[in-house]
Amino acid sequence: MEYLPEGILFEQTENRCSLMSTASLYEAMAVGKILEARAILCSENHDLTVDLGAVRGIIPREEAAIGISEGITRDIAIISRVGRPVAFVIQSMERDAAGRITAVLSRRAAQERCRDEYLAALKPGDIIPARITHLESFGAFADIGCGIISLMPIDTISVSRISHPRDRFRPGQLIKAVVRSREGGRISLTHKELLGTWSENASVFSSGETVSGIIRSVEDYGIFVELSPNLAGLAEPKPGIRPGQQASVFIKNILPEKMKVKLVIIDAFDDPLPPGGFRYRQQSGHISRWQYSPAACSRVIETIFDEESS
Repeated sequence: MEYLPEGILFEQTENRCSLMSTASLYEAMAVGKILEARAILCSENHDLTVDLGAVRGIIPREEAAIGISEGITRDIAIISRVGRPVAFVIQSMERDAAGRITAVLSRRAAQERCRDEYLAALKPGDIIPARITHLESFGAFADIGCGIISLMPIDTISVSRISHPRDRFRPGQLIKAVVRSREGGRISLTHKELLGTWSENASVFSSGETVSGIIRSVEDYGIFVELSPNLAGLAEPKPGIRPGQQASVFIKNILPEKMKVKLVIIDAFDDPLPPGGFRYRQQSGHISRWQYSPAACSRVIETIFDEESS
C-alpha cells in the first residue's frame, strides 16, 4: 500500500472505479481499501458528508482525524476539508427504513494505518512526496500522507533566504521534501537539500552575463539578489530597490573559494512572479549527508542526516 498526500489518490483510475457502484464500495470495504472522495458538507456537529457518487458517505466527527476524540486536534481540521478530497476507509454500509444506503467512513483509521505502516518507518534523510496545506510566517505545513501534517521551518525551505514561505510555495502545491527529524512521533521536514549545492547552482551562470533575479533583502552594505532558490549574490547598494522586486543583474565575479557571487543591478521593477516548480537534484531515496559549500571554501555548510556519516 502506497500512502500519499490527500488529493493524489483522488485522481487515480483505481480509486474512481471503487466509487462507481454500491457493489464496488462493498468490495473496497471488504478488503479495507483506502479511498478518496470529496467532502461536500460539514454539519453543525462537525460530521463530514462525502460525495461517493453511488451512495451517501458520512465521516462522524470522532472519525475525521487522529486526535479529534482526545482534543489534541482542533475542529478546524474537519471544517477546512469541505470542498477537498479526503482519505478514508469504509467501516460499514447502513440501510435505512426507506432502503437508502449510507456508507459510514473513517478518515482517522486511514491516518492510523498511514502512521503505523508508512510514517513510523521513515528516517531522517528519506525523501518523500508532500503537499503544501497552509503557510505561516515561521514555516510551511505539508500533508505527508492521508492528511497527516508536518512542519517545514522557514530556514529549511531554501538556502536563499525568504521573508515568508509564500515566496517559495503556494497552498495545494505538490513538492518533494526530506525528513529532517522525528520528535515524539512528530516529523519535521526540510527542502533545501534537494535544490542543489552552491557549485551546482553557480555552474549555470558565468561572469559577464546579465541575468534575472529577485531582490530578497536590502542591507546598508549591499543588496541580496536570488539567482535560484539555493543561490544568491550580493550587489552594490542602489537607491529605490525593494525586496520582492524582479531585477536584471550583471555578474561581475563568481568566487567558489569564498562562496560568493558579485553582482551589479542594472534595473529593478515590480513584476511579482508566482511560486513555480523546482529543479530537484534528487527526487527519491535517501540522503545521508549533504554539503552545500564548495570543496575550495574554508567555510563548511552541510546537513548530516545519518549519525554514522558524522
